[in-house]
Amino acid sequence: MSLMPSEAAVRRAIARAQSVLPGRRAPDRQTDPRWQAIIRIGTFIELHPEPVWEFARRWGKHAQSDLRAAVATCLLEHLLEHHFETLFPRVRREALASVRFADTVASCWPMGLAALPRNVARMQRLKRELRRIHRRTERRRSF
Repeated sequence: MSLMPSEAAVRRAIARAQSVLPGRRAPDRQTDPRWQAIIRIGTFIELHPEPVWEFARRWGKHAQSDLRAAVATCLLEHLLEHHFETLFPRVRREALASVRFADTVASCWPMGLAALPRNVARMQRLKRELRRIHRRTERRRSF
């Protein structure tokens, strides 16, 4: 019997999360089942980053800022912590294409591989680029 989580276990955790999402924010001082489901998915980041990335990519663009915050702090931040080189180009592409995903990226703090000086610099450049690009997009929408 293997103690390592299987790909099937990741898929089950994702399916459980999908069943409560997008949902609504829990009242203050109550456990939010959406956040709990997302935290559970985060336990698979080191060994199964691809399905976690696909989940984060989808839900990191959602209209609910609280849901995007959960994706940023419980998933995306840790995906970049452990798999920066593999995932940064994808994160960048999604953030350039989506103002909401850009907001999700902006909520991430550097840890692990993302905290290496060269990667901190890459994230800072990306965040500057996102502010410039998405600010222009917002101006165009207001006309």
